[in-house]
Amino acid sequence: MKVAVIGGGSTYTPELVSGLSAERERIDVTELVLHDVDAERREVVGGMARRMLARQGFAGSLEVTDDLDRAVDGADFVLLQIRVGGQAARLSDETVPLLCGCVGQETTGGGGFAKALRTVPVVLHVADRVRELAAPDAWIVDFTNPVGIVTRALLDHGHRAIGLCNVAIGLQRWAARLLEVEPDRVLVDQVGLNHLTWVRALRVDGEDVLPRLLAERGAEVAAHVGLREALVGELGVIPSYYLRYFYCHDEVVEQLRHAEPRAAVVAALERELLAQYADPTVDEKPVLLERRGGAFYSEAATALIASLTAGTEDIQVVDVYNGSTLVGLAADDVVEVPAKIGREGAEPIPQLPLAPELLGLAQHVAAYERLTAEAAVTRDPVTARKALLTHPLIGQDLIVDDLLEGLVAAERRRGGELVAL
Repeated sequence: MKVAVIGGGSTYTPELVSGLSAERERIDVTELVLHDVDAERREVVGGMARRMLARQGFAGSLEVTDDLDRAVDGADFVLLQIRVGGQAARLSDETVPLLCGCVGQETTGGGGFAKALRTVPVVLHVADRVRELAAPDAWIVDFTNPVGIVTRALLDHGHRAIGLCNVAIGLQRWAARLLEVEPDRVLVDQVGLNHLTWVRALRVDGEDVLPRLLAERGAEVAAHVGLREALVGELGVIPSYYLRYFYCHDEVVEQLRHAEPRAAVVAALERELLAQYADPTVDEKPVLLERRGGAFYSEAATALIASLTAGTEDIQVVDVYNGSTLVGLAADDVVEVPAKIGREGAEPIPQLPLAPELLGLAQHVAAYERLTAEAAVTRDPVTARKALLTHPLIGQDLIVDDLLEGLVAAERRRGGELVAL
């Protein structure tokens, strides 16, 4: 099996490499290619990956390259984990919206919008080369945020793709610790859109323990997702922690205005991580990586690859076309739901309808994602404005104009273009 990692210079890569190597019994990787456009990151992360693989007795080949065609040629799996514009772009995504009184976050609201417009064209270019050069039945697995919009763009353009996020596996591992059971006994019934999900059932050995968990450990659940216990109790579900941006918008905006931007924190962490990776004596992923975010990322990735390869039909939470899974959303909306994973892909598990208080928000954001995916391809400013006008965290005419102008100006200062203003 050949696996190509696009964005292989990411500081996440050592965790992914470690996971792929550790799962040799389930995933027979004979060729691993790390592709990145950043020469320094390629050299540092590639060297770290090489030492890790040697320590783990990896018998396959590792190649590090900036040649996209070479990376994807003959690949069975192409993993996307890119950040177009780097942490500098993330910084403007987080700070420009705050000037307009909107949440500044890299995947949600105006920041997520800018990231999508910057990312989708690059991802589609990669996917076109995959279609041309990779194995006939190759899978594209997308970790690149915003996962829902990027996956939608891939599927809309006919690519064989599945989106993957670490929120569900993170909740599973947290719940297992709280309940003092092994993680593989816990099934998370998480539904919605990427970064807009609710856990409506939490099954341990088939029994739904969510009502008891909310009744007996409600304060701990609420603290974990950053919401008030009373709100979580009223909803009767576990919202994704990204729902804070919707349910507590004004409070979060005020906090963000007085906090160091996450982009600056991550940039400092990455500098320190890359310095550790450059040390020729380091051949294990450092503890510092746990502070980077993306917990259990490699485990989710390897589990998905293993199931797609072996056709195990186990249940994992992934991002796929809705079809008829969630009533009230369009068939071609990309949803994040539990699905059976087999050789032919992901088959979503049938779901009960979303409650009105959940469905209404999901419909709003799904409409925004549809328009944003279109704007990312067409670069049409009117479509871009419609997308922002549709987003429930923005949605006002003058704010839309100010926000779009601010995001476009910040992108131009970096030499890029979001829309044709």
